[in-house]
Amino acid sequence: MQIFYDSKTDLLYIRLDESPQEIVNRRISDDVVLDIGAGDIIVGIEIVDASHKVNLDKVLPVKYRAEAVAA
Repeated sequence: MQIFYDSKTDLLYIRLDESPQEIVNRRISDDVVLDIGAGDIIVGIEIVDASHKVNLDKVLPVKYRAEAVAA
């Protein structure tokens, strides 16, 4: 997962699946667009005017926690 924020355009983009694939955009409101990938799975979320909709202090900076995966 990757999270991108552009302060100039106040746009927040959350990419859930980074694999290359064909994407279809579905606008679910004036401010939210979902990127739908293979199997109708949500692979990305775009939020316009993000600072008015999301507490960016809770989202940014992103912290990752890696866990060992059993083989």
